[in-house]
Amino acid sequence: MNSLIIIKIGGNVIDNPDVLKQFLTAFRGIPGHKILIHGGGKIATQVAEKLSIPTTMVEGRRITDQPMLDVVTMVYGGLVNKQIVAQLQAIGVDAIGLTGADANTVRSRKRAVGAIDYGFVGDIEEVNSGQIQYFIRQNLVPVFAPLTYERSGNLLNTNADTMASAIAVDTAIRNEVTLVYCFEKKGVLSDPENDDSVISALTPETYADYKNKGVINKGMIPKLDNAFRALEKGVKKVIICHANQVAEAVSGSGVGTVLQSTV
Repeated sequence: MNSLIIIKIGGNVIDNPDVLKQFLTAFRGIPGHKILIHGGGKIATQVAEKLSIPTTMVEGRRITDQPMLDVVTMVYGGLVNKQIVAQLQAIGVDAIGLTGADANTVRSRKRAVGAIDYGFVGDIEEVNSGQIQYFIRQNLVPVFAPLTYERSGNLLNTNADTMASAIAVDTAIRNEVTLVYCFEKKGVLSDPENDDSVISALTPETYADYKNKGVINKGMIPKLDNAFRALEKGVKKVIICHANQVAEAVSGSGVGTVLQSTV
């Protein structure tokens, strides 16, 4: 099987031009086939504010009404995605910018209304890994914005961590996939106030123990839940690390937090 590296970067990387440039340079140096998935929530909030469109967040998740859907489509699928693609082209990486609607790569359904109506938010139903593989075989690097679409033709705002996990799981049928989540910390921390308190490895059992003790909490939980589901469904390895450590993490030099399955 071929190896495939799938990397997700968050808004804290994208928001800082110098950090993003450093990351993309490191990304270029990673050998083999690779896919990049990005967020961009802070930029979307800034643009919405300029347009006098209110931003509503519930437990860290964005409520996406029609005006906000227009904003995230412009920001994620346009501004952020194409800036990343252009910067990759400038350093010699032949990239193609995509949303889930492009080439029918990621289809979803609008999240059902429960206690909270999240609006135009998509829960992923299907990943077209065959089409993604086609792009890779053409020596293109897919760069995905966190937007999917539903059968009726509507675009839907979709969590970038979830999108990365879903793409990793589906492409793992044909590849040995390493999924890397890059953000502003050096990994999963045992002490949020100490950037060097990196937990080097997590299993489902140690993860549950850390959660029960409150060591791992808040926004890290959905990220890790996605990561462990990916391992259960065939992804070879999941790493969580700082964006400027991505090359070292992929090479297996021991930085970041490596998630291990006990299956």
